[in-house]
Amino acid sequence: MQAARGTPIAQTAAEQPPLLTVGRRRRLLGLFAAVALTGLALDVVTKIVVVDRLPPLVPVRLLGGALTLRLIRNSGAAFSSGEHFTALFALAACAVLVFVGIKLVPRIGHPAWAVALGLLCAGVAGNLSDRLFRAPGVLRGHVVDFLQLPHWPIFNVADMCITGAAVLIMVLAVIKNVGIGGERYARSERPRRG
Repeated sequence: MQAARGTPIAQTAAEQPPLLTVGRRRRLLGLFAAVALTGLALDVVTKIVVVDRLPPLVPVRLLGGALTLRLIRNSGAAFSSGEHFTALFALAACAVLVFVGIKLVPRIGHPAWAVALGLLCAGVAGNLSDRLFRAPGVLRGHVVDFLQLPHWPIFNVADMCITGAAVLIMVLAVIKNVGIGGERYARSERPRRG
């Protein structure tokens, strides 16, 4: 039997999402909060250290050049695109945090979803804090980026959190078919070839 309109199909007890007791709910929310706060703290601390200790125009090559520390200030989004829309990116980040906090976090019923949403919030909040508190001013602040891999744009810990969240969400939702509440969805049947 297939799910209609994305509704979960739970035919056996093993496929049923676990009932969320008060203790389990607290543990999942605690996991979400721990991941979000740890990711945000790592992002903020690394940016403070880098701004304090790394000269802007002097790259530091590590691991035989596999990783370079290079301080830049990014007013745009990914790959420095949209440099004139810094305030819009800050407002969008606020909207994402509100949406996740109000709509998604209360529905968490699986530990991997708690980690994914914690990483997402850490990354969004980390870059938002730069846009709010760094020069040239509120809603116009430039994001501190400092990690560079060969043939890849410069990024920061917040970007790593967002990327990790995106990968984990794709694995959960698309590959594992696990919903945010822990429910398992039926795989759609693939068309058979001739």
